[in-house]
Amino acid sequence: MSTWILLRGLTRETRHWGTFPARLREAVQAERLLPLDLPGNGTLTALRAPAEVARVVSSVRLGVLQSGVPGPYRVLAMSLGGMVATAWAQQFPAEIERLVLINTSMRPFSRAPERLRPSAWPPLLRLATQWTRAPEAEAVIHQLTCNQRETQAADLAEWAAIRESAPVSRANALRQLWAAARFDAGPVVPRCATLILSSAQDRLVNPVCSAKLAAAWGATHAQHEWAGHDLPHDDPVWTSERVGAWLAALPHAAGTEQNTF
Repeated sequence: MSTWILLRGLTRETRHWGTFPARLREAVQAERLLPLDLPGNGTLTALRAPAEVARVVSSVRLGVLQSGVPGPYRVLAMSLGGMVATAWAQQFPAEIERLVLINTSMRPFSRAPERLRPSAWPPLLRLATQWTRAPEAEAVIHQLTCNQRETQAADLAEWAAIRESAPVSRANALRQLWAAARFDAGPVVPRCATLILSSAQDRLVNPVCSAKLAAAWGATHAQHEWAGHDLPHDDPVWTSERVGAWLAALPHAAGTEQNTF
């Protein structure tokens, strides 16, 4: 019985997955999906967010242990969550059997201006000044991370409600950002089969980060043509289908060859 663990990124929580978990379950025929919050987000907003990815891994592993779901696990993670998933797979390889990383970035593969585009700094600074005003803050986040605008009004209403019900503190947001900026994957390549997904029109993280990571690890890489940083939001069908196609190909490709869907 396969268990998929889902990890979001900076200041986002399990409710921000939207319709994606249902799409993924159907595409990969998963018996169990376990979305988890990173410390400082969602159900864990009362916790102090660690400033080191390694300590976030400890929190996630504790959450999995408390769930009672046995491993090994399949992990799908985006952005900061992708760094956490990478460190988990490196430190505890027997626990992770499949890894899907979405629009993530990490040293030593990418430079700072690639990991966070310089053009993203002005809206991020505006976000910092509006952090406690839910509608304004979520509008900035949507503009920066999403290219699918047909559902924008509904998204903003839902996201503002999420922020008001479980607000992430400015201090926790900064600690998460600091943890992401400092994370270095080092030379250890995860032993499990790995799929890397990226968005060609990501305005937050340069998609070259995913390309470099895939090349360094010899991992399968697929790139979406028009989606933004929040790929599961912009095109949940494409994202889940790519994961399903990759899983179906693994017995033949052994998860080690560079492929393009």
